[in-house]
Amino acid sequence: MTSRTTEITLERIALIRRLVVAWDPAGQGAPVIHPDAPYGSLDRDGDIANVTGDDEGAAEEHRAVGEALVAFLRHAELKPGRYSYHNPLTKLDLSHVSDVFRDEAAGTAPEQIVFEVGPEHIALIRHLAVGWDEARGVPAVDAQAPYGPGSVEQAMGRVLGGPREDMSHLHRSMQPALQIFMRSADIAPGDYDV
Repeated sequence: MTSRTTEITLERIALIRRLVVAWDPAGQGAPVIHPDAPYGSLDRDGDIANVTGDDEGAAEEHRAVGEALVAFLRHAELKPGRYSYHNPLTKLDLSHVSDVFRDEAAGTAPEQIVFEVGPEHIALIRHLAVGWDEARGVPAVDAQAPYGPGSVEQAMGRVLGGPREDMSHLHRSMQPALQIFMRSADIAPGDYDV
């Protein structure tokens, strides 16, 4: 059996760094790229052209970024630690997705997120079941089985070598962990297994 590879270019790294991670409340819940504003604005093709310098082929490049994202999550390196980022979800429509930081009663979320990425987050990121959501046209984690078959707790336990306290909280913290990983993890351009 031959392994499948994808090319990660400098432009695709730049586009991955711009992807906006929201929370898909369906199924067991999982991170998803915001379907209306994958790169932060409602002009997906314009956002891609700003990085690639090419007004043609934005749809194909967007799909290629989804494929590159799978390889990025498997191969990029990030040191555990405390990170911060501006929360792009505060200005986006959350009618089809949510934000784990959103206070539903007040209808607000913090503008600045400070979050501690631990080794367990990085281990789980490597096992996220990322695929292409045809209906929404974005990369998404399988909300029915985010880390593979079974319940979230069982699959997480397999990845982490046993159960942890408050697996539900750890699972929901994958939204900020993934956002930080995509913005800050290091990877060189090249061909990678997916």
